[in-house]
Amino acid sequence: MNTRRQFLIKAPFGIATLAAACRGASPGDTSSSASGTPGAPPAFGTAAAVGPEVTATTFAEGEKLAQVHLADDERAMVAESWRRVMAPLLERRVGPRTVELPADLAPATQWDPMLPGVRPGPTHDRFVASGADAGPLPDNDDDIAFAPVWRLSQWIRDRKLTSERLTNIYLARMERFDPQLRCIITRTPDLALRQAKAADAEITGGGYRGPLHGIPYGVKDLLDTAGIPTTWGAEPFRNRVPTEDSVVVKRLTAAGAVLVAKLSMGALALNDIWFGGQTMNPWLPEEGSSGSSAGPGAATAAGLVAFAIGSETEGSIIGPSMRCGLTGLRPTYGRVPRTGAMTLCWSLDKLGPMTRSVEDAMLVLAAIRGPDAGDVASVHSALDFDASAPVSGLRVGYFPSWMSEAPATHVDRAALEALRKLGLVPVELSLPDRPYDSLNLVLFAEAAAAFEKLVSSGDARRMTVQVPDAWPNLFRQARFLSAVDFVQGDRFRRMTATDIAGLLEQVDLLLVPSLRDEMLVISNFTGHPSLTLRAGFVEVSEARSDWAPDPEHPLPTFDPPRRVPHGVTLVGHLFDEGTLGRVGLGLERAFGVVEERPPGF
Repeated sequence: MNTRRQFLIKAPFGIATLAAACRGASPGDTSSSASGTPGAPPAFGTAAAVGPEVTATTFAEGEKLAQVHLADDERAMVAESWRRVMAPLLERRVGPRTVELPADLAPATQWDPMLPGVRPGPTHDRFVASGADAGPLPDNDDDIAFAPVWRLSQWIRDRKLTSERLTNIYLARMERFDPQLRCIITRTPDLALRQAKAADAEITGGGYRGPLHGIPYGVKDLLDTAGIPTTWGAEPFRNRVPTEDSVVVKRLTAAGAVLVAKLSMGALALNDIWFGGQTMNPWLPEEGSSGSSAGPGAATAAGLVAFAIGSETEGSIIGPSMRCGLTGLRPTYGRVPRTGAMTLCWSLDKLGPMTRSVEDAMLVLAAIRGPDAGDVASVHSALDFDASAPVSGLRVGYFPSWMSEAPATHVDRAALEALRKLGLVPVELSLPDRPYDSLNLVLFAEAAAAFEKLVSSGDARRMTVQVPDAWPNLFRQARFLSAVDFVQGDRFRRMTATDIAGLLEQVDLLLVPSLRDEMLVISNFTGHPSLTLRAGFVEVSEARSDWAPDPEHPLPTFDPPRRVPHGVTLVGHLFDEGTLGRVGLGLERAFGVVEERPPGF
């Protein structure tokens, strides 16, 4: 450092103030030389001292949070200079020129899962349905309600069933079962019946739009709907009414689908409790349906909608799909635009279908995919799905140790054998032993940034759940995460993505236990697609929960144990949902459990 710059940093601040005043500039202005010498550059440490007084003791305590250590002389210098060097950098948030950042403003940096050298996705669009015959229309309304979309669409197309009748079936079931499940935040009967009647009229006139035409559906209540409350499941937003539909809702409307309900979600997309209570699992009504796509999981499993749209940041489609016995498709990051959806984490959030069959999930994905200017992470991508294409010979990676320990069950191990019988080739793989949960520093930092105003205004205190593992506490804690650790976490993310890319070079897809924590974290941070489907049943002696154990409120126990569905998860190459779909179809047929319904519904 040259002598002039040393002087500027060490000299009394009054000299800098006087020089600034002579120039007509503010004391904190570093846009020109504080010495007044023409051509001299600005220097750090010459801004006005701002913010609360701090001491060496302040930083000694802070070191405990960041788990770093400074020597005594280093700590003294940090404390003495903090208010001139670092505190002014917080002006955007606490200074006289505070800048409000719009909720739809994305960060300048973007996560791109397509690393150099990664196998590209398909280059052309192809969608070949299974062509199965839907059969005759059932006499029983309940049997109609539980039919998969691919059957419902044939009956509607062939005018054996009207959209209006189907819509009324689902509206009646919502009225009957939602008090038990608490899976609906806002019903939309007037809109639904208008859309259903319009669909019937169009189909009668020969204007069939495709397999979603006239099909009633629900969306997780983080997708905006014009003139209809979109509450994000949280008290501070329960009166929030958007003026425009989200892009996914617009695309489903264009496909002729019928919106019947805004479905519950864990508050701000965490677990399964919202301001109306806990959403329950139709298969085991004494336990929550898992989250945060709790309502889409429960409503679809209970036959209250034909399909639903959920979202996932880290397990929010997989969890409810596994627990409620559904097919959940989490698309590749960037495949489906999030314009008009609540942001939790810009570099992780994904929207996807939750359905009662694999083919249904592919039908819905085909309707909602594609880029939109409102989501800078969304990209153009081809979808190549052929339900009739063979799966024999495809290589399926798995991790042997994961299959022999919890959370894997006999159902997971049987799924591996089913793949062999279908002619697929299992390939043993192994992961480096690394602290993958450390990646969640990125998630918590982005989430706290997305909801900074909620915390600073005090509105986070209005949320129902205030336990240590709920968002209000996590948002507050995230303020003390290190920016340096955030960058290092981002670099660790790239290292992890490179490792997974290397594993996937050896196989066509992976088979993993659905709730294996490492893969939930890894595959969401790398952006790879996943398909979760019902594979069998297990027995449980205690209700399950996404929440940390609370000794004061133990979970219900069951004697004898209760029979519930269990799912497995396939993870694919980037933008290769087509392979996941056709392998999933093969497994669905081999398992033979997809049509069983939750008792009492």
